[in-house]
Amino acid sequence: MSLPVTPIASGHEGNLKDQFNAYILRLKSGEMGSLPAIGATLVLTAIFASLSPFFLSKLNFANMFVQAAELTMLSAALVFVLLLGEIDLAAGVTAGVAMAAFIVLVKAGVPWVLALLVGFAVGLLIGWVIGFFVAKIGVPSFVVTLAFFLGFQGMQLVLLGEGGVYRVEIPEVIAIMNNNLPTWAGYLMIAITAAVSLGIALWDRARRAGSGLVNRPISITWIKISAIAVLGGLAIYVLNLNRSQGPVPIEGVPIVVPITIAILFIGTFVLDRTRFGRHLYAVGGNPEASRRAGIKVAKIRTLAFVICAFLAVISGVFHSSRIGSVDGSAGHTIVLSGVAAAVVGGVSLFGGRGRLAHAAIGAVVITMIDNGLGLLGLSAGINFLVEGGVLLLAATIDALARKRSGGSLTRA
Repeated sequence: MSLPVTPIASGHEGNLKDQFNAYILRLKSGEMGSLPAIGATLVLTAIFASLSPFFLSKLNFANMFVQAAELTMLSAALVFVLLLGEIDLAAGVTAGVAMAAFIVLVKAGVPWVLALLVGFAVGLLIGWVIGFFVAKIGVPSFVVTLAFFLGFQGMQLVLLGEGGVYRVEIPEVIAIMNNNLPTWAGYLMIAITAAVSLGIALWDRARRAGSGLVNRPISITWIKISAIAVLGGLAIYVLNLNRSQGPVPIEGVPIVVPITIAILFIGTFVLDRTRFGRHLYAVGGNPEASRRAGIKVAKIRTLAFVICAFLAVISGVFHSSRIGSVDGSAGHTIVLSGVAAAVVGGVSLFGGRGRLAHAAIGAVVITMIDNGLGLLGLSAGINFLVEGGVLLLAATIDALARKRSGGSLTRA
């Protein structure tokens, strides 16, 4: 349930006490956002750090950034369809088929950039076809994407042949997940991130003031920017330390980090500050009311699946870069972890509520579980059990929050 915003004199601001009280009211009404996931991150850090001395090492700290990137991108992709109360079980294999088309073209002598563009085109086409069946024909997204999930596993094998594995020997692609930025570039990245965040915040304030709407206290903006600068700077400092266990130094921010941050920034801007984003939340909250308000519901649904497929292909690029190959089993299981990450981070399964940042935080939680249990030498079975339990807990919290807020599906 969103709190009403009352138009008042232009430029007037609420105070910190009012903002805090409003936040408490949102928590009481069930809109917890990513707060449970943040709490889980702190708890997991304390547990794994106490059980494994390697968990907080410089090398593992950098490894978790790389490990989380692929899952973060896939969970961000799924946010666009989850906001509609839909699901895309085929997102992982969509990435797999796109990367299979990419590597087959590369092996046939096509320039890798052109081949990659074709791979993205394949992903976009798949997203459009899924969206067509869901939005135009009316087939439930679960059924459509399950059918594509099953069918595309066969298509991957057809494209890749009996061997089913091709090595990726393109330095530019391999570098995404395996190389690092110069040490100075990490601090530049944080400076740009803080500057862009500040610019967007000031633009929002000017826009709201011009419309006669209340603004949050400017101090909140400075607190957020300071948090980005301090926490980001601290992370960059640690990543810039030599984490090599051999004679060759390894230092700097992994290249995949700024790529992921940039995509999350763009996606967040689209969801929060464009007509498409507003319409997406509206359709997810109440499709019939949105239709009566003149929103082209079918178009919004189709575009959501197209965007999901596009971001899923990016996650496929990350995967191929990390393991250095394209194989016939790519994307078969990660989509379930992607759904888990989004829901654990605070994206509602019922539609209309959630943000890309929530999915990113959820991806960090799932990655920490996978990483921490691996360091403890526990079996993959235990990993699946823990992730399943965390997902069930998050879904239960979401359902209870929705019930407490009276079924409201407004954005958190």
